[in-house]
Amino acid sequence: MSYRVLIVDDFLMSRQVFERAVNDSEEFELMGSLNTAQEAVEFVGKKYVDLIIMDIVMTEGVSGLEAARLIKDIRPETRILIVTSMPELSYIDRARSIGAESFWYKEVQEQPILEIMRRTMNGESVYPDSPPEVRLGNAVSTELTDKEAEVLRELTAGYSNKEIADKLGISERTVKMHISNMMQKTGFRSRLELAVKARTGGLVVPE
Repeated sequence: MSYRVLIVDDFLMSRQVFERAVNDSEEFELMGSLNTAQEAVEFVGKKYVDLIIMDIVMTEGVSGLEAARLIKDIRPETRILIVTSMPELSYIDRARSIGAESFWYKEVQEQPILEIMRRTMNGESVYPDSPPEVRLGNAVSTELTDKEAEVLRELTAGYSNKEIADKLGISERTVKMHISNMMQKTGFRSRLELAVKARTGGLVVPE
């Protein structure tokens, strides 16, 4: 018996790597390889798969995390392995909260993807202890507090201090304080530079 696998990733090279891993293993059978998360939701509504390898950031439609949540509603028994190259600080906790069984960073390959797939199908939940450390100016990502990261995520989406305050349920003064603290830690001279560097480095990714 082989496990049926669906691959979902909008980056062709990544899909090909995962396809090769599946095709080279007698334990797994490739059922499909898709480039949007929305297609994955539609696919599992029609066909059964044992394991989905799901990227998070998609250029079109819903994110991999949102698709994973929808799939868990449709097929709670299907196991989901979230994969990403983004070190976004919230992704691990969000993947756990929607019930994804495992999580794998493309750029930090402590274990081959096949090993994570096997362990996941054997009933393990395989997660890294923390996101990879990312440099942000003079600081590293671990130096940011959870609240600073929340503010930074909204800042990268282009929201004003007032809009950030309203979205997070805090005062505008508190937003300014968090931004000031982050600029001091990183050494950046403007909020724009802070936002651009955080976004291009994948440290925070707006919804």
